[in-house]
Order: sequence, then structure tokens, then C-alpha cells
Amino acid sequence: MSPSEKTNRYNEISQKYGDPWIWGIYIMLLIFSVVESYSASSREIAAQGIYMPIIKQCIFLGAGALCVILLQRVDYNDPKFLYTMIPGWAFITVMSLIYVMFFGEVINGARRAMTIIPGLLTLQPAEMAKFSIVTLLSYIFAKSQKNQDISNKGLFAAAAAVGIYGALMIRSGLTNTLLLIAISGSMLLIGGARFKKIGILMVIFGIMFGFFVIIKQHNDKKEEMFKETQKEMQVNMTEGNGQVTDLTASSGGNEVARTGTWKNRLKEWWYSDSLVYRDITPKNQQEMFSRMAQAHGGLVGVGIGKSRECSRLPLAFSDYIYSIIVEELGLVGGIFVLLLYLSLLGRAAMIVRRSKRVLPSLLVIGMASFITFQALFHMAINVGVFPVSGQPLPLISKGGTSIIVISIAFGVMLSVSRTIANYGNKKNKVEETPIIEGLDAENPTEIPAKNVWK
Repeated sequence: MSPSEKTNRYNEISQKYGDPWIWGIYIMLLIFSVVESYSASSREIAAQGIYMPIIKQCIFLGAGALCVILLQRVDYNDPKFLYTMIPGWAFITVMSLIYVMFFGEVINGARRAMTIIPGLLTLQPAEMAKFSIVTLLSYIFAKSQKNQDISNKGLFAAAAAVGIYGALMIRSGLTNTLLLIAISGSMLLIGGARFKKIGILMVIFGIMFGFFVIIKQHNDKKEEMFKETQKEMQVNMTEGNGQVTDLTASSGGNEVARTGTWKNRLKEWWYSDSLVYRDITPKNQQEMFSRMAQAHGGLVGVGIGKSRECSRLPLAFSDYIYSIIVEELGLVGGIFVLLLYLSLLGRAAMIVRRSKRVLPSLLVIGMASFITFQALFHMAINVGVFPVSGQPLPLISKGGTSIIVISIAFGVMLSVSRTIANYGNKKNKVEETPIIEGLDAENPTEIPAKNVWK
């Protein structure tokens, strides 16, 4: 097949199904998800049976694949789609975050989830918020374009959106808030903001973050004092009638003061180079077993399904699945998975630079940044670059909410890439079609080319 024939074939696929490279990355991640999540499920197999963990994972992956197939055929220009995806999703996300903040289930010491179907399905709004912030910022930056720059009004609107989401999410995990900041920074660059404005926004984020931490620390101290008072009352009641009453159970006594947890994790991380000289304890077993798993893998790994540490490493199937990947596939496999996510970001950048409008550009780069940064955070935590924190590896870690949200993000990227590929096609000039008023600003990073997809 000649180069021109390959190009034409590539264009035909892109116009019909979306970017083939994104499809390839998505399919490779699905394969890794099925294989490695099953390998890392030793603890779940002991409790649920040999097939139940992989059946659950495949159900969520199948539901996510259905979302991708349906969304890639949706025209992002459709106002109904934009209104559903941006304000509709934001409203549901904010309501869910507020509910979880006060009434959510406590997971690993923090309120993170809400039950949809008891025993079968739980929802983690923090995962939804990552997708929602991308769509919101895309709308704000597209609406506030001025002379290929973002207006001050748009800049402060973006800061307000990130601030609200960060305040609602900070109790569920520090890395989620940092992830929002990283995503917003990358979208600012594509949106054409000057470096001065990006610096101003980062300073605003820093001040807001410090403010949130101070408030959270104050609230944690008050909660600790309240719990101590409850314990004293419990002792007095026990002494008075000989009966033990658990007063903390009804008041969220299982929730841990997060500022104290953050301080301890930062301290452990700072001195993590001396882990080799420490005994394994319940406090450091995650770091210890994850490092042991990676060291056991060596250059090429011990082989699929032959992990030694998956039965000992807590949360091996979710927060520490990258350590199991490195153990089974070695450094080579770990680098390959890293390159998959980086390739997604690189491919998104190529699509962005061929787009006529800033809105689809921001949607594509925002979704890719959200997925890639989350993967990098997960890997950095596993290898000890970042302090311990819960962050799933996109599409590979177990977790229904994360899989569905990541799949929707892939669907949006494919939808936009298919629309852009059809630009210039006489039968389909969708990018020339007017959409919601004020969202048709030109992409400041566009690079005209004779053949967009070559």
C-alpha cells in the first residue's frame, strides 16, 4: 500500500470512527485491565470466589466500552449534548459531592462514596468531578476568549470553579485537589492564556489551597475534641450502668482527621529512602510491599499471574496495581504502560493543533490531561516520588465509577477527533456549523496543514 493510500485509509477511519491512535490506546488499556486486575485480586478471590472479581471488572469495562461506542458517534456541536455534558453533569457532581461530604461512606479514613445499589454499586463523586472540571473550564475559556487570550473575567471564573470543586473534594483526598490544579494549568496553555495570567491563577490556587488546609486543620481539631468528649461520656455511662454504648459509631467515628494523615504521609515520604532499614508495620506496609513487588520484577518481570506480593500488598487491585504490573512485566512493562498514557497526551496535542475552534481543543486536551495526570500521580505514588495517597490507574485499576468516567472521557475525545477529521469534507462541514453563541472562538494554537492526519 502506497503512502497516499495509507493516508486516505487513515482519513476514512478517522472520519467514521474517530482517531485510530486513541482507539488503539484505549484497547491496549482494556487488555491490561483484564489481565492485571485479575492478577492483583488475590485478596478479593479469597472473599468472593475465583471468578467474581474478574466478572465485576468485565461488567464495568463492558459498560464503559458501550459509552465509548455511543459517544464517539455524537456530534460535539449538538447543543443538547453540550448542555447535558457541561451544566447537567456539573449539577449532578456538585450535589453528589455535597451529599458525600456529610453522609458519604467512610473508605480508608475519609468520606468518599455513596451507595447506589447496596452490595453491588457505589459512586465516588470525586472521579466525576475530574471530568466535570474539564467540561466547565472548556466552556469558561471558550466563552472568555479575547484577542486569542483569556479575559480576566474568565480567569477568575475558572479560579472560582476550581475553588468550589477543590473545597468539596479536599476531605476525600489531597491528590484529587492537586490533580484539578494540574488539569486547569494545562488547559490554560491550550486556551492561549499569557504566562503572566497562568502565574496569577497558580498563585490564587495556592492561596485558596492554604486557606482550605487551615480550615480543615481547625475542623479536625474540633472533631478530635468532640470524640474525646464522647469517649469520656461513654466511660461514665459504662461505670454507671455497666453497659457499653458506642457513641462514636453514629457520628462518623470511623472517619480519620485528614490533616494529621497528610502530615504523617509527608513525613513518611520524606524519609522513605530509609525504608530498607525499617520493620514492616501496618502504617508502612503499603510502601514496603509495593517496593518489594517492583524490586522482585526486575527488568522483564516474573510473568503474568506469578506475582508474589499481590496477596500481601493492601489495595493491590486499585491504588497499587502499577506495582503488580512492574512485578509481573518488569521495568519494560512498566515503561510501556507509562508510554501508553503519554502517547494519549501527545496524540491529543496533535488533534488540538488541527482544530479550528478552541472549545473542541480544550475538550480533547482536558480529557487527555485528566487521564494522563491521574496515571502519572498513581505511578509516582507507587514508586515513592509522591507521598502515599489513593489514586486509581485509569481504566486498569478496579473501580466502577473511575472506569465509567474514564470511558466517557475517551468517548468525548473520539467524538471531537471524528468531527475534526470530517472538517473540509464536502459532505460534512461540522466545524463550520454555528454552535451555542459565544463558543465559536478560534483556536489560538491551530497549525494549518495540507493534510491534517498525515
